[in-house]
Amino acid sequence: MKMDYSLLTLVFCVFTIGGCSARVVKVSPGPLIRVEGQPVSIRCDVNEYSGPREQDFEWKMSREASPAQLKIISTFDASYSHPSLSKRVASGDISVVRLKDNESDLKIAEVKALDAGLYWCQTPSTDSVMSGNYEAQVQLIVIPNTLSVSPQTPPPEVPEGSDLTLSCSVTRTLTQPTYLSVTWSLKNGATSEEILTFGPQGGVVTGPKFTRRYADGGIRLVPGKDGQFELVISRVTTSDGGTYECNGTEWTHESGGKWIQIVENTKEMGTVKVIPTGQSLSVKATSPSTPLLLSPGDTMTLLCSVTADNLQALALEVTWLAGDRDLVTMERSGVVIANMSASDEVSLERTGGGEYRLGVRGVSMEEGGEYTCRVRAFIEKGGKSAGGGGRWHMAAEKKSSPVTVKVSQIKPSYTLTLEPAVNPQVTAEPTELACLVTNITHVPLGGRLGVTWEHTALPGVGGDAKTSHHIGSLDGSGNLLPGAMYSDRLKSGAMSLTRVQPNTFKLRILRTQEIDMGQYSCTVSAWSASSQGDMVKITEHKSSPVTVQWDTKRPSLNVVAKRVREASVGGATFEMSCTVTTENLGEAGYSVLIQSQESLEGNVRTIMTLSPDNVVQHGGATDPNRRDSLVLAKSGPAEFRFRLAGVQLSDRGFYWCDITAWTKQQPGQTWTKATSAESNKVRIDFQENGPSFTIAIQSDDTSVYPSRTAKMECSLSVSGSSPKTDDLAYEVRWFFTRLRGGQTTTQVASVDRFGIVKTEERNSSSEVAIERRDTHTYLMNIFGTQDGDSGEYYCVATPWYLSASTGAWTQAGELTSSRVFLTVQFAVWDSLQLPLLYGASASIGVGLFSLVLGLVCAHCCCRNTTHTPRSRNKLMDLEMD
Repeated sequence: MKMDYSLLTLVFCVFTIGGCSARVVKVSPGPLIRVEGQPVSIRCDVNEYSGPREQDFEWKMSREASPAQLKIISTFDASYSHPSLSKRVASGDISVVRLKDNESDLKIAEVKALDAGLYWCQTPSTDSVMSGNYEAQVQLIVIPNTLSVSPQTPPPEVPEGSDLTLSCSVTRTLTQPTYLSVTWSLKNGATSEEILTFGPQGGVVTGPKFTRRYADGGIRLVPGKDGQFELVISRVTTSDGGTYECNGTEWTHESGGKWIQIVENTKEMGTVKVIPTGQSLSVKATSPSTPLLLSPGDTMTLLCSVTADNLQALALEVTWLAGDRDLVTMERSGVVIANMSASDEVSLERTGGGEYRLGVRGVSMEEGGEYTCRVRAFIEKGGKSAGGGGRWHMAAEKKSSPVTVKVSQIKPSYTLTLEPAVNPQVTAEPTELACLVTNITHVPLGGRLGVTWEHTALPGVGGDAKTSHHIGSLDGSGNLLPGAMYSDRLKSGAMSLTRVQPNTFKLRILRTQEIDMGQYSCTVSAWSASSQGDMVKITEHKSSPVTVQWDTKRPSLNVVAKRVREASVGGATFEMSCTVTTENLGEAGYSVLIQSQESLEGNVRTIMTLSPDNVVQHGGATDPNRRDSLVLAKSGPAEFRFRLAGVQLSDRGFYWCDITAWTKQQPGQTWTKATSAESNKVRIDFQENGPSFTIAIQSDDTSVYPSRTAKMECSLSVSGSSPKTDDLAYEVRWFFTRLRGGQTTTQVASVDRFGIVKTEERNSSSEVAIERRDTHTYLMNIFGTQDGDSGEYYCVATPWYLSASTGAWTQAGELTSSRVFLTVQFAVWDSLQLPLLYGASASIGVGLFSLVLGLVCAHCCCRNTTHTPRSRNKLMDLEMD
């Protein structure tokens, strides 16, 4: 019964669901307005159906002249078409294209006027229940093609920067509500780019490359009457050249807001060539004479003429160049920017259309040369740049032919005489040379003299005798320009170049060295002021050389090393001193190298160094961990001391001083090496014996009672080269045997050299503890002694010490102490006290208990309870009484 009810419910639900769905057939919304001869596509789809997913479609039509329906085409019946349409179907002019299982298009390749009418799309039923619509219709209106596009041919050539107007007429005969649009395109080769489209809704759409240009006003649309449209491209560039096309399109606006293009017509307007500005741009520079001959102080005038086909559309930037250097520039805005060094003497002005004049006042000798006029032509692109100004495009750049300008002058003439004012006789004396200028003629007004000093070394002294070294120079402005080799001496004042009179120059060396011997010469140059105010060299003359030389005496140096403190054992301190004596050497500084070697044939090692400025450095042979043990110091004007604390075996060998003498011409200058020498060698030699150790053990009480604490002290002592407390440690172990003099021993406890205590497992219940009282004393405590702790005890120690000779921890020989016998006594009275006490207490307790028990029993259990009546006789029996 329950199963029947469920089946009934399922059948009811199926019929209910089936009744809710209904087939829906839809076609494109109409009416559809199309142009004769153009392709037509009518879409049909079906939804909310049952049966197979793929649906079939049948198309019918009725022409406006006859209401009879004609079968057009079917997706499943090849013989479905009406005879009047079968040829068009067979030729493919009429076809149906399935887009999806439930969607198809009726396509007419070239629609004809007689194709106008009503079109039905039918779908054969596959539903189990007939529901909904199985066909839909739409009206097709076919209008004649009246679209006309008539462009005007543009000029074949347009100069860059001018405007280009493109005119095009687009019309059609209005029979149905259709709309027009016009599009201009630019074609270069196979690539075509849309410039601008107007319509069909009255809006403007620009191509991607022309959007900003249209927004900046570079492209304008000018609608006219009767379908006439003009597109104006302002300030054309070379990229605007190509073939222009005009496209007219007719549109229909169907229900649903969708715009449909029904016909279009494209006409080629013509090819336009944009003539680059560079082809017509011409720049010419002229001067009053060729070449232009000027004297210093004259004013130079040059002209620059610019011509171009589109000169009015160009903004020019004009620059005059002197050689490769920009002299003055007039920007396209008219602002003149001159070179900073010539801003007061240089001028540039515009005298007419394309005419510019350069003026330079007070020319100098160095301003002679070639002058060129450079012109840059710019075309405005319209709009605003990121900086807020206009947007410009540089169309061309050209230079004129150079104009030669010569500025001549008679060179000055004079005579030079070089003589020593102060000549040194020995090293370190001053030297002074004077360069005299006489017979001076033809020096320009405001001219000055400069000097350059040179030095050539003597053969075998200070370098190559053929090479001249530049000492330094004074230019026309009096600036000192030192040479590379003499820069430090000139800056410090050890050497000076001066001009003591207008015609006299001097070279002075405060402390002349051997390297200063040689030939000296002076070169005097004449300078004049340029138009920019700079001093320019115009001529120079060189003097005859003068030799500076004296007899030299070589300085000598002697160094003696002696031992101050002897290092006889490891860890001791070694100290030696080095004394310096000199000859033919004035005030000097010394650098010291402490060197050593293990043997006379061994490698030399540098221990420490001391610079002339008393800066100490450690050598590569020094252990970084021992640098605090090394001292090198200056103990006197010519004495140095070296100290080595905590000598080790690796320090044994020979030590000596390597001393170099250095001199300075004056304070603040760099040191100059004079001479050097080595001292005699001092030896460090000792033998390492090491410390000796002894050990002893003692106990304050060798007999203890049980449960008491037994103490045994293990003492060590050291003799010989005793190390420091922090450099000494012991490993101590205690051993035990039950028998006096027994050989079988058991380790009780131990403490290693790091202080870690270790106790061994024992049968006794007593506890063992180790205590270190000081560096050399260790105490063993046995707490709660028992009879099993009786026996002989002794300690074994292993000393460790930090060797002063090697700097490493060294293990000494193992030491064993004498033996101490510990007796744990048995106390009889002490052992019987508790048992006797417990026994007496138990006896007294039992006795008292027995007494009390007896009294209780006598009183309670042994009493006669039978009553004997008393006699009534007055006289009692005597026996009873």
